[in-house]
Amino acid sequence: MAENKSFAYGGQAVIEGVMIRGKNNFSVAVRTPNETIATTSQPLSPIFTGFARRILLLRGVLILVEALVLGVKALNLSAQLAVQNESETSEEGLSNWLLGLTVAVSLTLGIGLFFVLPLLIVHFIDPWIASSLTSNIIEGLIRLFILLAYISAIGFIKDIKRVFAYHGAEHMAVHAHEASLPLTVSNVRKFGTPHPRCGTAFLLTVVLVSIIVFAFLGRPDLEWRILSRLVLIPVVAGISYELIRFSGTHQAWGISKAISGPGLLLQRLTTRQPDDQQIEVAIEALHTAMKADETEPDKR
Repeated sequence: MAENKSFAYGGQAVIEGVMIRGKNNFSVAVRTPNETIATTSQPLSPIFTGFARRILLLRGVLILVEALVLGVKALNLSAQLAVQNESETSEEGLSNWLLGLTVAVSLTLGIGLFFVLPLLIVHFIDPWIASSLTSNIIEGLIRLFILLAYISAIGFIKDIKRVFAYHGAEHMAVHAHEASLPLTVSNVRKFGTPHPRCGTAFLLTVVLVSIIVFAFLGRPDLEWRILSRLVLIPVVAGISYELIRFSGTHQAWGISKAISGPGLLLQRLTTRQPDDQQIEVAIEALHTAMKADETEPDKR
């Protein structure tokens, strides 16, 4: 989520750390039990840096898959870094098949919770709903409720509260870099925790766009209704990403503020004010990603 010429750096929080996605590499920085900061970086798969990433709508689906893959990889690396010195970071981790299985399970659970479950709930109350339009809108509102309830519930978990603080630190560091300020704790402290290109904003936008897209699909048999949602998930993800991208690159425009407003509001639940040590970790993650990119030719 930080601008470097035409490129926007982004990232996410992990356990006691931050992951930053660079041009051709991603980095992970974590605060170890002995209070040092351990970092590592790895190259991104060409799948996520090639021509497909520049194709309108398709790139939204690609970025959604990439977020899942990098999220699992980053959590794995953060667990390794937490118990190792930086110079001793092991290359061992999740095998490719286990990584693929983890991503597949995560994706299946997400689709089941946020897309199939609302349909099943609506299916039971459909006999009392007059029109298909009303039924589909109620389905979308249930989906929105599930998302908000899920985020609110996990926010009470102590460890997740710390993850949310690292999430805030990541956003603040990115803001400072976008403003072309030196990455120091005092400069990062000048910015708030919400960011318009946050993954939370993307998820909320997916839910809101799905309400509009699915509203006019009628009310066929349950099997066909579920299939229509599954088939259109890539379309919804593509549209949602383009909206987030537009609002993030035209932040001064009124329409961009309207698009990003709900996502920024939701980030009150998914970010916390970080302490100075958490900000230091976010800064180190961003520095590590940029340094790794500088050592390689741009593959974009």
